[in-house]
Amino acid sequence: MKTIALVTFVICLVSSALTYAAPNKTYSNNKYVQATMPELMMLYKDLHQNPELSSVEFNTAKKLAKITRELGFDVTEKVGGTGVVAVLKNGKGPTVLIRADMDALPVKEQTGLSFASKVTTTTEEGLPAHVMHACAHDTHMSSWIGTAKLLSNNKNSWSGTLVMILQPAEERGRGAKDMLADGLYKRFPKPDYALAFHNSASLKAGVIGYTPGFTFANVDSVNIQVKGVGGHGAYPHATKDPIVLGSRIVGALQTLVSRELNPQDPAVVTVGSFQSGTKHNIISDQALLLLTVRSYSDETRQTLLDGIARIAKGEGIAMGLPEQLLPVVTVKDEFTPATYNEPDFTKKMARLFTAELGKERVIEVPAVMAGEDFGRYYKADKTIKSMIFWVGGVPHDKWASAQKTGEGLPSLHSPFWAPDAEKVISTATQAMNTAVLTILAK
Repeated sequence: MKTIALVTFVICLVSSALTYAAPNKTYSNNKYVQATMPELMMLYKDLHQNPELSSVEFNTAKKLAKITRELGFDVTEKVGGTGVVAVLKNGKGPTVLIRADMDALPVKEQTGLSFASKVTTTTEEGLPAHVMHACAHDTHMSSWIGTAKLLSNNKNSWSGTLVMILQPAEERGRGAKDMLADGLYKRFPKPDYALAFHNSASLKAGVIGYTPGFTFANVDSVNIQVKGVGGHGAYPHATKDPIVLGSRIVGALQTLVSRELNPQDPAVVTVGSFQSGTKHNIISDQALLLLTVRSYSDETRQTLLDGIARIAKGEGIAMGLPEQLLPVVTVKDEFTPATYNEPDFTKKMARLFTAELGKERVIEVPAVMAGEDFGRYYKADKTIKSMIFWVGGVPHDKWASAQKTGEGLPSLHSPFWAPDAEKVISTATQAMNTAVLTILAK
């Protein structure tokens, strides 16, 4: 009985070590990362100076595919457009997917950095635009390469399969969808675990933020085409004013969140644009409302979308419009589903990061209403244990100043957003390597 008890105790102890703590290493994870930082910072500055917009990340994909190929990965390009899939098989064990996104934004950089982007291009819509990594996806890609290098150089420390993907078009909410549609889970090993991180403009540089459960929101873009009967501004009785109808719709939409949802069920319905009319004394015959709609659960999302259609039609009927002139609601196809962190897995990873980095650098943070299409990888197969975490990028001096004075800080997508890239990249690389080495520990 004592022997059985002892064996049981040892099994439990080993299991606990693999699940909750950093793996025993024959090298220092932090020491390796710091030694690699000069190389990763050179890559980061190159990526920052040469950003590419969504779905045209041709040079970025080619450059990083070459590096991972040289590290010994089996690399496939042009997955879901410009996506890259790098696979490294290293014996029996689970499969871990690590994602980084590649695309930049049509923003004119105003950071003042010596390596600031000067790139200009033409958008999908045919408009001239400057290009900047204003969401700092360049830090994501640099850490991705750092992680790939450490793991490929230390294959004796882990056993299993790595599927490392570079995803296009995250900013348009379609990159993950396109890669999955192109056979990501059929052409390549399907993951048991999926990991990613995003830099944060609201956390101090080097601090990890995590959220169990929903962490990013469903994001829908909705158009409401409001019709009416135009005429002279002096004779409104002879018209059906679409601006008045549109205004009624805007007001009524506010009740969807305030009166139809549980107050503890977060949601957003924002009318971002109201377009109508050309002159002071002309009543237009149409108006266009552009909405962004945010939610977490599928049920709440459907409640909001159904409610928008119902309110638009109902207000049209109340105004006395005939059937053919009732408002038309269109849900755009650039939908981003909510991102869900599997709670138990997320909490285990948080404990692991705490053991590696210290408790002052790992904190639980609230979910946000922003969108992130990383959620599609879990949504496509809910047996996958999935987690995306934040890595703070606010430079320490600016953080301290903001705390003292209350001044605002540049947000993600701001032309002024310049994260402390060295701390973002080193922290993310150390955390990601620790996670993978634990999940795939021999």
